[in-house]
This record gives sequence, structure tokens and C-alpha cells, in this order.
Amino acid sequence: MREILGRRRRLRLRRKGRLAQLDAALTCATAWQWPVLPGAGPATTGTRGDRGRGCACPDPECAVPGAHPFDPGLLAATTDERMVRWWWTSRPAAPIMLATGGSAPCALSLPAVAGARAVDALDAMGLRIGPVVATPTRWSLLVAPYTLERLGELLHAKDWVPSSLRFHGEGGYLVLPPSEIGAGQVRWVRPPRPGSAAPWLPDVEAVLDALVEASTGAPDGGSRLSY
Repeated sequence: MREILGRRRRLRLRRKGRLAQLDAALTCATAWQWPVLPGAGPATTGTRGDRGRGCACPDPECAVPGAHPFDPGLLAATTDERMVRWWWTSRPAAPIMLATGGSAPCALSLPAVAGARAVDALDAMGLRIGPVVATPTRWSLLVAPYTLERLGELLHAKDWVPSSLRFHGEGGYLVLPPSEIGAGQVRWVRPPRPGSAAPWLPDVEAVLDALVEASTGAPDGGSRLSY
């Protein structure tokens, strides 16, 4: 009896999580006009379909397990409500992938320890920041759309930029909460404020210095690319 009750509870939690996934995808696409698509997701293991740490894509050495587009490809990202509903009805546990750049948000990501340090530094300076996404290994700060040309100008002015600092701009992507990937659960550190309007986003220049400094001061010197 205990095993049956436990199984029912797991099914209820899984069903609730799948509804939350669809609701989050619809909010991104329809309320905020952020183009999204389902990600590869983590591999399933065992007869109960438990989520593993690997990736559902064919690459056994996938560098970002579950946290990347696969089928469909990135160019399929859309804000169309019917398409989003169809995708997450067919694959209710699929991670939510944001196609960054263009008119959509861009992002800067860095290892989790450095990310927490950067957010604290920005708070201490009294700078307003936008939504912040966390995976078990990395934090990502969402920023207003920027062009590759402008990013290049900003980076050229720096003496050094740690290789662990990543830029999600035009042609890039970012996994959004409440997705589950191979590394674990994706969550909001700073969630968007509730409402129908798209979340406010800071300019990339306003946060870049703090992120470079935080990455440089990370335990590994910011030189290791950690997913």
C-alpha cells in the first residue's frame, strides 16, 4: 500500500510539474513575446522513466546535457501560442529554451560562485538588474538585446575577459525555469515581476564590469568553462 501511495504521489507531482512547464512556456511566448522552443532534455533511465544526468540527444559526450535545442532546431523558436501548446503537450517535460538576440533578451552567464558574487556586487552598487537564472553550475543574467558589434566594442575595451564568462546573443540560446536538465533543476534567482508586460532588462554595459571582475576572482581564476 505504501508503494502504491508513493507512486500516486510521484505521478501527481510529475503532472503538476508538466502543467507548470507549459504555463511557463506560454508566458514567455505570448505575454512576453520571447521566442521559445523545447530543448533536448535529460536522458531517461529505468522502466519508470526517471531523469538521468545525461542528454537525450545522440551525443554521448554532450557538453550541456539536456540544455540545448535538438529537434526542432533553434530556428524553429516561436511566440506562436498554438505551436507552443503543441510542443509541450507532446513533450510536457521538455526544457524551455529561449532563442536569444534579435528583439528577444540576451544574457551573460558565469559559474555559479562567480554569479552569486556578481549579483551581490551589483546590489551593493545599487544597480537595478533584471531576471537571473540559475542552474546547479551556472548563473545567467538577462540583459537587453545587443548586437555582436556592440559587444565586440565593449570587450575590446577590457584588458582581459575570463573564458568562463559566456555571452548569449544573436543566434544563441538559454534554458529557462522551471526546466530540468542533466545538471539538475533550473530556477529563478531573481524572478521576473508578475504582470503581462515583458520583464525589464538592463543594458549589457551596466553589468559587464561586475561580471568580469567576479569571474576573474573565482576560485579557478575564471579560466575554466564550467557548465
